[in-house]
Amino acid sequence: MGVSPEPKITDALYHQTVDGCLADTIGVTGLSADDLARTRDKVAAGLERLKTAYQDDTLPLLKIAQDKDDISDATVALSKLSKGAQRILFFGTGGSGLGGQALAQVSGWNIPGGANVYDRSRPRTRFYDNLDPLTQLGTLDEGDLATTRFVIISKSGGTTETLAQAVTALSAVKAAGLEVAIPNLFLGISEPSVDGKRNSLRDLFEAHRIPMLDHHTGIGGRFSCLTNVGLLPALARGLDAHAIRRGADQVVQQMLSARDPQDCPPALGAAIAIAAAECQSISNLVIMPYSDRLARFSDWFVQLWAESLGKAGKGTTPMATLGPRDQHSQLQLFMDGPRTFLFTVLRVANQGTGPLIDGDLATRVGADYMAGKTIGDVVHAQSYAIVEALGKAGRPVRTIDIPSLDEEHIGALLMHFMLETILAGFALDIDPFDQPAVELAKTLTRKKLSESN
Repeated sequence: MGVSPEPKITDALYHQTVDGCLADTIGVTGLSADDLARTRDKVAAGLERLKTAYQDDTLPLLKIAQDKDDISDATVALSKLSKGAQRILFFGTGGSGLGGQALAQVSGWNIPGGANVYDRSRPRTRFYDNLDPLTQLGTLDEGDLATTRFVIISKSGGTTETLAQAVTALSAVKAAGLEVAIPNLFLGISEPSVDGKRNSLRDLFEAHRIPMLDHHTGIGGRFSCLTNVGLLPALARGLDAHAIRRGADQVVQQMLSARDPQDCPPALGAAIAIAAAECQSISNLVIMPYSDRLARFSDWFVQLWAESLGKAGKGTTPMATLGPRDQHSQLQLFMDGPRTFLFTVLRVANQGTGPLIDGDLATRVGADYMAGKTIGDVVHAQSYAIVEALGKAGRPVRTIDIPSLDEEHIGALLMHFMLETILAGFALDIDPFDQPAVELAKTLTRKKLSESN
């Protein structure tokens, strides 16, 4: 059984390899040439749809990377909000939170030791994307509210969880005697009110003279990571928002120049995922980055894929894992459990980075194979060994390699997976942009709260 060589990192922002999903590499559990060809034909039609949408300006996501004014507006608003601030709290659930977290983590947010790559003169950033009574209470009790800033994000302005967070935060600030300062302590992001449609968050904030940024009306929450929804947290962490968009635009431009799915990494990725489900009964998509700074990226992908494609009895279940940690928790299942998993391993070139492992001490503990190596060398070896091991076990795995993790590269990864998801939806004859089943739970939540009054 052949094993693909380590990919050569070129001038491209990332390198995708799908050989590990093919029968020629892993045997009968892989995809045959005919299987993949049939699915590529399905994806090819979607690829042409995307190209047409770009030319016709009917899918704003494809050209968001070329906008600049909204970045300027966000930068100005953040500068005003940050005056005198020691911490900035971001409230927003689902797509209003995960994209910003995925970007912020590139700068070291929420990682032990991450402060070493973060400008400590900036306010600390916190994200609260899950409503919990004790967490909300602790958040509002912790720290000085006079030096705390609140960013509230809701596309519709009617998200129950986010409104609850906004109202209780306002109440806490008022109780602390800071009501006059509210316009300087809060910032909102929500769609403009149009055609008489009520936007509860805007109504609330306008009554308190709180400034608002417009949420892009043509880009839904889980696709909003490249709008001010994701870029405001990135800016708060000192990241270059323009560079993030440059990386994303490179992926779009490559898509536009592709003659067929084979020339377009997101299209090829979509074809692999669909073919694996249809021809090999794959029901789980495992994404496993080998970098702490991509952990929230995995969570973002899970929502993107699940909410976009889980419709009409179709879809596969995405799973967020982290390497090498989950080699010690889930690998047994992945290697020897049911053959229902397709793996995507994300690798960052990190050889020669991190602390050096002392040779004498390594030998003393019987780990002479690590002597003189760095932590980066160890992780590098693990990230290649896992791919080889999965291949030997007949488990389909693709790899995506990036030479470094910075703004351009994370922008490219975000756009890759958004395009891949959209193309998979088109090929499955699914609208990847709606979420009809989610709305029922929202309606029932409001009904139960009303009945309890």
